[in-house]
Parts: sequence; structure tokens; C-alpha cells
Amino acid sequence: MSAELAHIKNAYFIGIGGIGMSGLARWFAANGRAVAGYDRTPTPLTRALEAEGVAVHYTDEVALIPADFLAHPAQTLVVYTPAVPRTHTELQYLQQQGFTVQKRSQVLGLISRGMRCIAVAGTHGKTSTSALVAHLLRHAGVDCAAFLGGISVNYQTNLLLNQHTGPETWVVVEADEYDRSFLTLHPEIAVITHTDADHLDIYGDHASMLTGFAQFAGQVRPGGHLFLQKHQQLSGLQLAAGVKFQTYGVSQIADKEEVMPDIAGTDVRVEPPHFAFKVNLPNGQTVAGKLAVPGFHNVENAVAAVAVAQQVGLSTSLIAEGLATFRGVKRRFEYVVQRPEVVYIDDYAHHPTEISAFLRSVRALYPGRHLTVVFQPHLFTRTRDFAEGFSESLSLADRVLLLPIYPARELPLPSVTAEMLLPAITLADKHLVPAEQLMSTLAQWPLQVLVTVGAGDIDRFVPQIKQWLEPANDGINQRSI
Repeated sequence: MSAELAHIKNAYFIGIGGIGMSGLARWFAANGRAVAGYDRTPTPLTRALEAEGVAVHYTDEVALIPADFLAHPAQTLVVYTPAVPRTHTELQYLQQQGFTVQKRSQVLGLISRGMRCIAVAGTHGKTSTSALVAHLLRHAGVDCAAFLGGISVNYQTNLLLNQHTGPETWVVVEADEYDRSFLTLHPEIAVITHTDADHLDIYGDHASMLTGFAQFAGQVRPGGHLFLQKHQQLSGLQLAAGVKFQTYGVSQIADKEEVMPDIAGTDVRVEPPHFAFKVNLPNGQTVAGKLAVPGFHNVENAVAAVAVAQQVGLSTSLIAEGLATFRGVKRRFEYVVQRPEVVYIDDYAHHPTEISAFLRSVRALYPGRHLTVVFQPHLFTRTRDFAEGFSESLSLADRVLLLPIYPARELPLPSVTAEMLLPAITLADKHLVPAEQLMSTLAQWPLQVLVTVGAGDIDRFVPQIKQWLEPANDGINQRSI
């Protein structure tokens, strides 16, 4: 534990059920600190924390904070997520009483400061890429910690703990651009996947967001390494002394590019249910890759992870073995049901570019099969800012079911609804569906390929849909409501 955190005996989390917050909570608990927290509602993540001995409550009430935490402000660290409103009663009280109160990103920056940090940033692809980097290192026997923005299927957790702590220990972190959180990090190796416009409620415009990414890149430690996806442009980029800059990406011969990326994925082949490819490294070596986690976008994520792994010093054979054994991240192209007559996949995509990449990959895997998409927009501002893009990407389906917008941290905006996406979706088979009617609506049609897409609480339907699509134990098909 870093010197700045050595005196901490208690860690209290406001918003403990978030994927990043829960990982930090686990880290403090694993390092012998007392941990407790608040969240708005119970979720699988909060229930898992409670099962691990973390005290969690769901009412914003100061009296529910453990008494020992309240009695020792100097020994208690309060961590909050920017998604929590500033009017939160507990947050206001703890700030007024002189507790050390820090954002999740600040604490992550402190933890990573004393280790060799690998940070993966980008508006999409960062969770899968960081999870794959961590897996490649673990598979190769490299001692590392990892703070992930999703649940690794290989390890069934969003936190990997290192065995030893010291200046030679690696830590893999997902560097979140929201609220400029990634500017608390000073990595030795950084990856920037994509810089499409997003979080305009924070940045105001795309240019300001790109400035934020350039600032993040400028914080790579002297002598470090930056990998940037080949199509991304960061104007005004100023790197520290000795930082090596390389591009990566997927390049087919048909691209006819004048300049190939420094680390190039080539020969991409769909071999259901796998995607096979090669990664050409600058030293002339080649990694033969095969991913059980499908998707053209995941091939590109794998190229970035290979670039990092070779920089760390892994052999091409160990990298190839690690790629083949990677099982992905929950809710990232996650197969839920695979039967001859119906396939059901769940995915976290919540930006038009992500949705397009995901649906194109589904189409490649299941050509000629009818594709039904259930989409839950995430945030009123994002729906407003990218309405045209959402409609265009959803038009790749054969049938679209739109759920109401998941508000998360936001209050409703006038005239911003899921219904505003319908007119520009170029399909006749498109429907606005109240959440409580989703299951009965799905039952109207025979399904061949079904996908649920979104970053809100759409995942609460996954167990219901899974049970409905799978045969009953007694041999009676459950495909009735």
C-alpha cells in the first residue's frame, strides 16, 4: 500500500456497487482494512460484497455508517463515485466533518503510483482490452494486479491481486475518461483504443474530449510507451522524454493503406465460433491468434493487448497460448444461449460505434439468420447527442425493440426519449416496448438470433430470457410466457 494510504484502517464507499468501486472495496478488504459502503439498490455486485463480509446498506443515512468509522476520521478514507449527487446526505456530512474524501479515480491513482502501471483508455474497448492484458500477464506467470471495469470470465472477478508489492510489480487499470478520471494516472505503458465523441455532458464538445486524451497520453512516465489505435488523431500531443509512440490496428490487404500500423493485425478469418488472425510485430515476429470471444472489434482489442504483452517481455508462444485461453468479460459478447434453433448474446455496447461493431460481428457469425435486437439507451444526454448514430447502427438488425432510457445519474431532459430514435431506424419491424412488456413482446415471434444491448439495467432480463429460451428440465420447452 502506498505511503499516502498506509495510515488508513477503514475505507467507506459511497456508491460501492459500481464495477470500479466494488473492485477498490475488494482491494482494501484484501489488504486488511475494514470496509463498508452505501449504494442505492442491491445488485449482484453488492450481494457478492456482503457475502465476502463487507457491510453494505441501501438508505442514505449517516447513522448507518459503522460507528468505528465515524469515531476515527483520521483513519477513515471516504471514496465516492462522481455518479453520486453532491446533495447526498452521507457525502455532505463526511465532507463537513473533516474526513479524507476522494473520488474513486484519485484512490486508484494512489494505489497504482507505487507499481508499474499499464493503463488502457478509450471510449470503447478498454474493458475487454485491459482484461485481456491482465490475462496474458497472468497466463505467462507475471505477478500483477488488475482493476477491471467488468467481471473477467476467466477469474470471475473484477479485481486481480498481486502476490508481491514493489516497484517491479505490474498493475493493469482501466483508465476511465468520464469526469476526466484518467488524469489521476501516470502509467508506464498506456493504450488509447478509440476517441469517438462521448460524455459531452462533461467535456462540452469532441475537441475538449480529445484534449483530455492528449493530456492523458502526456502523463505516460518518461521512458514509457504509448500505443494508439491507428485511426485516432490527438492534436497537440506532447509526450514525456523518452516515451516511445506506436500505432496498432487491424489491416487487410483490401485496405490499400499507404502506411501500415506499427503493430498490425492481419488475415482475420471468421471460424465460428472463433475469430482467427495474425499479429505482425515491429521486430519481425508474428503471433498466431485465435479468440473464443468473437467480434472484429475484439480482434482489434487483442492486437492492442499483444502490443502491450510484447512490450512487457512475453514470448510470442506464451502470448498465443494466452489469447486462446481468454474467455472474455461478462456482458461483452457474452453467449447466454447457444442452441441449433436459437442463439442469444448479451452485450454492454452503449455507443453507436460499439453497437455497429457488435452487430456487424454477429452478422458475420450468423449470415442469413434473422437478428432481433433489444436495446436500452443509456443516459438522456448520450441519447440526445448521438440519436442519429444510434438509429443508423440499430438499422443493421432485422427487428428492433427499444426499451425506455436508463437515466443512471441524470434527470430527464425535455423531449428526449427512446421513441425519438424510431423514425430514423430504417426498418419496418421496430417497436417501443415498456420494460414490463418485454417478455410478452418477445414471445410474439420465433427467434433465430437475439441480442440484448445496453449499459443500464437491461441485464436484469438476461436470466428470464435464458430460462425462457432453454428447454425445461422435464423436456417441455419453456418458450411460452
